[in-house]
Amino acid sequence: MKKAAFVFMGLCGVLAAGCMVLALGKSRGSFPFLKEKEVISPEFVFTYAENQPQDYPTTRGAMKFADLVYKETNGRIKINVFFGGELGDEVSVLEQLQFGGVDFARVSVMTMGTAVPMLNVLQLPYLYRDGNHMWKALDGDIGQEFIEGLEGSGVVGMSWYDAGARHFYNSVKPIERLEDIRGMRIRVAESDLMSKMVEALGAKAVPMAYSEVYAALETGRIDGAENNWPSYESMGHFEVAKYMTIDGHNRIPELQLASEATWSKLGEEDRKIIMECAKESSVYERELWAQREKEAEERLLKKGCIVTELTRIEQMRFRAMSMTVYQKFGKDYIDIINRIEQIQ
Repeated sequence: MKKAAFVFMGLCGVLAAGCMVLALGKSRGSFPFLKEKEVISPEFVFTYAENQPQDYPTTRGAMKFADLVYKETNGRIKINVFFGGELGDEVSVLEQLQFGGVDFARVSVMTMGTAVPMLNVLQLPYLYRDGNHMWKALDGDIGQEFIEGLEGSGVVGMSWYDAGARHFYNSVKPIERLEDIRGMRIRVAESDLMSKMVEALGAKAVPMAYSEVYAALETGRIDGAENNWPSYESMGHFEVAKYMTIDGHNRIPELQLASEATWSKLGEEDRKIIMECAKESSVYERELWAQREKEAEERLLKKGCIVTELTRIEQMRFRAMSMTVYQKFGKDYIDIINRIEQIQ
């Protein structure tokens, strides 16, 4: 009897060991990049807020960042990405970052300009010649100065994301000359700088939530708006505002941010890993953005959008009119503006 019991217990032990091996095998199969000494239970589980849809370049960049951090820490740090505004709009997310309610996020410089006035420099109209000019500034010493300028704001800057060039579009007529935009009612984000820019060009700025723009264009409450190609397409604005003017008045970058409260929980090595992963995800996001921008433009041209590109002379006229915005928002940062403009 005792022998039978012993044999039975032995079989149970073998079965239990087999089940454990299968379970571990399944876990490794789910995360094939984990090393042999993997961490099954994360030491840290963090939140990442993103207000764009799942397939948007910035969201995919955030997911890349989370995957890289998980891999480089062998599962010890896990970051859950909440997209589609699930954790709130950018303004509320920035506030949550500042008191530690959210751990990481991607936030537009436009949203952060009120909290950190220095960042308004990066929104100034017609500041960059093109995208390469902007990245030469942001990927060098100048960009690092802006990130260091966040100290004391409750957030830590990690890397820059692309949001493309912004252009004017409307439902009335092609904008070929400065005179064409005068008197138009143009929707802008709820930003004093953007309002002042549109007004400097002779149009009427209409601050409005992004979600309200389609209906406002359709009903004639506004004549036009301004944004990048992917947003113009994804929100369907091309259906009710077919005239697009390529002027690139703004190139407003975005920042990957960490909460200072979260940052203080991490050791130096973890901070280094997270920074490196943020920068790697930035390269990935920029590639996605360039591809998405090109594809959106090609699709909308086929759908009948009428595209006008400003001549060099008209571009200079638009920029000259916007100098009042520089006087209001850039007067304390003339040196850094000059340094950006002199980049070759």
